[in-house]
Amino acid sequence: MVHHSDDWARIVEDARHYPSPHNSQPIKLRPIDDRTAELYYDLDLGLPAESFGIPFGHVCAGVFLEGLRTVAAGNGFAVSEQLDHREMDFASADRLHSLGTVTLSEHPATDADRARHRLFLERRTSRRPYDATMVPDAALTEAAHVADSAGHAFRTTADPATVRDLVRINQSTLFSDLRNDAVYDEIMTWLRFSRDEARERGDGLSAEAMLMPGGVLRFAMGHRGLWQTPVIGSGIRSVYLNTMRGVRQLGWLEGPFDSPADYIEAGRTFLRLWLALTARGVYLHPFGTVITNPGSHRAFVDTVGANEGRGRMAWMLFRFGHSKRPPVAHRRPAAAMLIGAAR
Repeated sequence: MVHHSDDWARIVEDARHYPSPHNSQPIKLRPIDDRTAELYYDLDLGLPAESFGIPFGHVCAGVFLEGLRTVAAGNGFAVSEQLDHREMDFASADRLHSLGTVTLSEHPATDADRARHRLFLERRTSRRPYDATMVPDAALTEAAHVADSAGHAFRTTADPATVRDLVRINQSTLFSDLRNDAVYDEIMTWLRFSRDEARERGDGLSAEAMLMPGGVLRFAMGHRGLWQTPVIGSGIRSVYLNTMRGVRQLGWLEGPFDSPADYIEAGRTFLRLWLALTARGVYLHPFGTVITNPGSHRAFVDTVGANEGRGRMAWMLFRFGHSKRPPVAHRRPAAAMLIGAAR
């Protein structure tokens, strides 16, 4: 068995808190010595059913790499990378897709490094109702600078009609996805219907985080045909829209999105922007399925007049604002992320 240094163990303990689609946590590390580790994407934990599900595997890798860099810096290390930009093949017999290698080198941590490390650990997704207060312009300016410095554009709207339209597009996406058997099966794989199940599994989308009673969620998802009936369907819509109370602003990112290298850089950019907002006490909640569902994506692009084409795409949409502190999203133990570690 490979010996994992205390440095890797300490870094992975915190780096495992990176956000991932459906909280699937697909990134794995295999330390090969005290300073270098091989990086993999576990295809069995991916989300290939949606139109853009495969590209978002590399977006997730970019989010992780930015988180790893942040945690390592807070612990007194710099990270260098040798990345493998091959496309992911979800039909491959080898279920660990190589993303390359990462190497640590000692680099004294600054106060800014330690503060950013703390921000990474404080970051949470909030699906709670927001309090209807506007995010200060200074925070929007900083977010725009973060995106622009990476070749992306951060755009935002506080127009009530546009916000309402986009929230309804996001809600209708769930109804659309439930009619797609492959996407439905994927969603059901990751739902956690009780607090105990979410804690024991350490992954997935918990009913608690989604602000729904577990029994109600289990019944609703297990009887998707009823969603098309007027009474049940309208009831589920109202429960969903209730969690969207107080949303005043939506933001999205446009930029290069045409290859695995682009997707990885997009993921890095998104986490940087997320941490910049976290530093100002702002929560966000990605509307990922609006991007990956083809019909919803078209409706979103048409609604906001997004600039797409020539390798560029509106690849992320999210609500942001202020809310009560959301419940913790559980994570698997660090050993589950380290290939060859005792669990």
